[in-house]
Amino acid sequence: MTKIRSGVTAWLARRYLARTQKKGFDLSRMPFLPESTLMPLRRHGLDPVADLSEVRQKSPVSVLPVPLASNVWLVTGYDEVKEVLGKAKAFSSDYTNLVGNAGADAGKNPGGLGFADPPDHTRLRRLLTPEFTMRRLGRLTPRIHEIVEDRLTEMERLGRSGEPVDIVHTFALPIPSLVICELLGVPYEDRADFERLSAARFDLFGGASASFGAISESLAYFQEIVKKERKNPGDGLLGQIVRDHGDTVTDDELAGLADGVLTGGFETTASMLALGALVLLRDPDHFAALKDGDDAADRYVEELLRYLTVVQVAFPRFAREEVEIGGIRIAEGDVVLCSLSGADRDGKLGPDMEQFDPTRKVPSHLAFGYGIHRCVGAELARMELRAAYPALVRRFPNMRLAVPEQELAFRKLSIVYGVESLPVRLHG
Repeated sequence: MTKIRSGVTAWLARRYLARTQKKGFDLSRMPFLPESTLMPLRRHGLDPVADLSEVRQKSPVSVLPVPLASNVWLVTGYDEVKEVLGKAKAFSSDYTNLVGNAGADAGKNPGGLGFADPPDHTRLRRLLTPEFTMRRLGRLTPRIHEIVEDRLTEMERLGRSGEPVDIVHTFALPIPSLVICELLGVPYEDRADFERLSAARFDLFGGASASFGAISESLAYFQEIVKKERKNPGDGLLGQIVRDHGDTVTDDELAGLADGVLTGGFETTASMLALGALVLLRDPDHFAALKDGDDAADRYVEELLRYLTVVQVAFPRFAREEVEIGGIRIAEGDVVLCSLSGADRDGKLGPDMEQFDPTRKVPSHLAFGYGIHRCVGAELARMELRAAYPALVRRFPNMRLAVPEQELAFRKLSIVYGVESLPVRLHG
């Protein structure tokens, strides 16, 4: 399996620098971002760098020093982030704000719902929402548990050699990958292709042109899947939308929605599974507590989501009008970047928010975003996490890290934070 590097910055972080302009912005001419803009993407192990907390304490809304005519604002306070994400009329998420009319596939939205504004966003979300209700997702529950058990059996097989087993590549990556196959109705044998495409678009060092190429290839891949579904709708999400809505949804729109589901549901859940396992391995009591049933799993999953907040920043917002956030005036045309990881550790939520504490009364975290762009697949992600963590603990109650934590390789710069590998010894 292709080694997944973080690097959604090549596709997304560079784009928040682009001003709204009719002629667009040539991303290929910006090979790197100024160092000062990268602080919201940096961590020390599992924790955001101390600079992020210091910035939030000085002001929850501050200017990122980016050399553009328009200001780029970093919002780090919990209340302020919710306010920005909740003001869909004042802030735009439209993809054309990022690239104008330039670049390959200009006009095609590779972010699905994340890069669309109402009324397009409203119409497209209505297509997906019925497929993500708990009733519809319930049909996936047996398959999710089957996938988890299959991966645990594979880990056990590999562990018989006495060598360490890598949780990332044997457990964390395959589970969401296989679940997305089931959800979308994508053939299992195509799994390697869309894993590769997901990794390529998030490559920090590949450059904008390579990232655009991965987006184009992914959309072309899903176009072919959509054509097959048009002829013979299957039981997955794509087939169901075709049956329910027919030609009222175009092939481009359906391919974009599928691409957005892949983008939002694969790497994010894989990162949560791996990093969450690491948090549990730090403390034998936490690890053992997950054997106690669904109540413990719910508490641990919600606190892990808040504490880790693997999607570190929300999609960029563009001010449609002058607006005041946290007492700061943001001008029309300014770019706003919301730090979800910073907001979820805001001291306003309670004491010791920098610490992992599953006994706390979990606040309403922002790990899935907020407002109209809140992740439509949030409940599916929860289902995977609630199934995977307890099963892992029950199968391998004596599992331990195979290397000191300080030797683990975390992603250096990433919108979606993660660890490259997590070697463990299954029986202590």
